[in-house]
Amino acid sequence: MSSIETRALRGGAGLLAALLMVLGLTGCGYSLAGKGTNIPEDIVKIYIEPLENATSRAQVEQILTQAISDELVTRRRFNVVNSEAEADATLRGKVLAFEVRPSTFGSDGLANNFEITITADMRFERPPAAGEDSGEVVWSNARYLFREDYPLVEEGIGYFDRENIAIEETSLRFAETLVTDLLEGF
Repeated sequence: MSSIETRALRGGAGLLAALLMVLGLTGCGYSLAGKGTNIPEDIVKIYIEPLENATSRAQVEQILTQAISDELVTRRRFNVVNSEAEADATLRGKVLAFEVRPSTFGSDGLANNFEITITADMRFERPPAAGEDSGEVVWSNARYLFREDYPLVEEGIGYFDRENIAIEETSLRFAETLVTDLLEGF
C-alpha cells in the first residue's frame, strides 16, 4: 500500500470516528417536543370563562369560546365544568384584535384570498387560595397570535363572501392550536 493510500485510509477512519462522535452527542439529552404536559396532573376539572371581546367584530368571542370548549372535551384530558367554583383551574381570555385583510389577488385585481388574524390574551390559572385576590397562573400568553387564510369562493354567477364560515373554521384551528400550546407549554 502506498503512503498516499495509507493516509487516505487514516483520514477516512478519522472522519468516520468524528462522524460517530457527533452522532453520539446529538442523541444525548434531546427529545421531541410534545411528549409531556405542562399542566399539573391534579388539574382535572376546568371552567372556560366566556372570552371577552375587545374588537369590533360581533360574536367572534362566542365562536372562539365554543371552539375551545369543544376541543378540550375532545382531548379528554380535562372535564369541562359549568362553574368556576367546581373547577381546579379556569381558562380565561380576551380577544384583543380580529382582522381580515386580502392576501392574494386575481388577474382582475380583486382579492381572491383573505387572511384572518386573531390576537388574544389567554390565561390558565388555579383559583385563588383563601384570602388571596388571584390564583396561580399555570400558563399564559398575553399576545397569542393566530393566522389563517381563506379563499373567496365563486358561487354561481357572483362571489359569496365566506367570512362567517371562515371564522367558524378558523376558530376550530385556533382552538386546536391553543389547547396544544396549553398542554405542551409552548
